[in-house]
Amino acid sequence: MTDALYLNDSYLKEFDATIESVTDGKYVVLDRTAFYPKGGGQDCDTGEIIKDGKEYEVVFVGKFDGKISHEVKNAAELKEGDKVKGLIDWERRHKLMRCHTAEHVLSAIVEKDHHALVTGNELTVEKCRSDYNLETFDREKIDECFRKANEAIQKDFPIEVYFIPMEEAVKDGNLFKLETGFKHTALKEVRIVDIKGLVREADGGTHVRSLKEVGKIELLKCENRGKGRKRVYFTVK
Repeated sequence: MTDALYLNDSYLKEFDATIESVTDGKYVVLDRTAFYPKGGGQDCDTGEIIKDGKEYEVVFVGKFDGKISHEVKNAAELKEGDKVKGLIDWERRHKLMRCHTAEHVLSAIVEKDHHALVTGNELTVEKCRSDYNLETFDREKIDECFRKANEAIQKDFPIEVYFIPMEEAVKDGNLFKLETGFKHTALKEVRIVDIKGLVREADGGTHVRSLKEVGKIELLKCENRGKGRKRVYFTVK
């Protein structure tokens, strides 16, 4: 299983690794990586893999059978055992970190004020969306949630990331925020993203260290997608 460095340090911009395999001349698996693979609603990182001073562009990253696979241009020139350096596209990564933390803040407000949970989300650098099991659509209530979320950001709560035993996590019914709950009970530990004073939840994505780093959450549009299905689009500025 690939050592996922981003789980412990979202601010890691470069790293050294060894190539474990190259498949179809473009899919590269490393023994360790800081590239975040697309998943959990969050888009993947991009960047470069460098060998002997030559740069190979990483255009997509995904996780398959426990291994993180990097889609790399001209990867046929790379081979198993090569020592390489990975470089994260930091501007993209940091925007996704800000978006993901913003989503946690907004969802915490929606849950607290309207007892609604997230049913799905998609976080990209262009725009983000969150779906909630809200029974009724009320634009004024949505606007109020965004206002409160931005107020919380200005309070600049610190954010801590840590791991707890699965048994402990299961006992705490408030850690799994998705409406579908949590199904990976085979895991021994659960990663927790704790926005002090606001919300503590299980999560595998990348986040900023403090709320002011998010900036401002801006509502783009709302959609009523039927009973118990309300969607908001937003970005961070």
